[in-house]
Amino acid sequence: MDPLSQFLTGPRAQAAFTLRVTMDPPFAIDVQDQAALTVIAAIQGGAWIIAAGTDPQFLAAGQAATVRGPAPYVVADAPDRAATVVIGPGQSCRTPAGDHVDVTMSHGVRSWGNSPDGDTVLLIGTYQSSAAAGQLAVSALPPLAVFDTQETDPALLGLIEREMSRPAPGQESALDRALDLLLLHLVRASVDRADAAGPSWATGTRDPVVARALEVLHAEPASAWTVAELAKRAHVSRATMASRFQAAVGQPPMTYLAAWRLALAADRLASSTATTAAIAQDVGYSSAFAFSAAFSRAYGVSPTGYRRAAEVS
Repeated sequence: MDPLSQFLTGPRAQAAFTLRVTMDPPFAIDVQDQAALTVIAAIQGGAWIIAAGTDPQFLAAGQAATVRGPAPYVVADAPDRAATVVIGPGQSCRTPAGDHVDVTMSHGVRSWGNSPDGDTVLLIGTYQSSAAAGQLAVSALPPLAVFDTQETDPALLGLIEREMSRPAPGQESALDRALDLLLLHLVRASVDRADAAGPSWATGTRDPVVARALEVLHAEPASAWTVAELAKRAHVSRATMASRFQAAVGQPPMTYLAAWRLALAADRLASSTATTAAIAQDVGYSSAFAFSAAFSRAYGVSPTGYRRAAEVS
């Protein structure tokens, strides 16, 4: 199973924060919510998105953007606009002076802004936290990306806007799934772009030899893989597999496999009650101790600590 399929199969968006934002200029929303990933779609008008380390990008009507967290970013009517509103953790909303405006800028369920009929209408979906398998999927995205109308499905944007516009049974689940599907479209578009930055699993899928290796690694992560066995599956020499995988993905096959196993484990820790020992066995570790040590090195926290943090978020 490839990372995008894993992303949709696993419990990705769960009660994701979704909002219809209506703004009249001047406005500058300083987003400091520390969310893992945000998807923004412009339905009407447009806005600038300013993120550290990247050039400001304009989001026009019909386009969508992704912003990888947890670093802050700004959504504004002008790239040099001073902040008019600050969004903090937990989606708290205040002025730069510290006055809370959560209520005064609310216009009903899932609707917010400085004007109920603003010239600019944005749909915002926020993944507050990401299980690591999802993070592996969105690693194909740069810190900030804007996708044009050919890369964004207008029908899907329309569906999301209609779901946000009025309360209905099952609305939260419907929005979660629609947000996942929109993100899938955008990740695919990022993978397809000729200027995709740097080697990754995404660029690896363009090489048929590497794509075959990725396919079997994703499908059978717990198997006792070796470079020689991967080469045999792809009908190439061991040296060819090693060199082409390194060039396409940016790391050796076994290093990638270790990261994928831990990503799957993190996903299970965040979304299930399975024991650490059971998860370790499922992803290919011989003992819970070996798994715990590897996980702690990679994530800076024990499996138990990671599960607790996921429960809090």
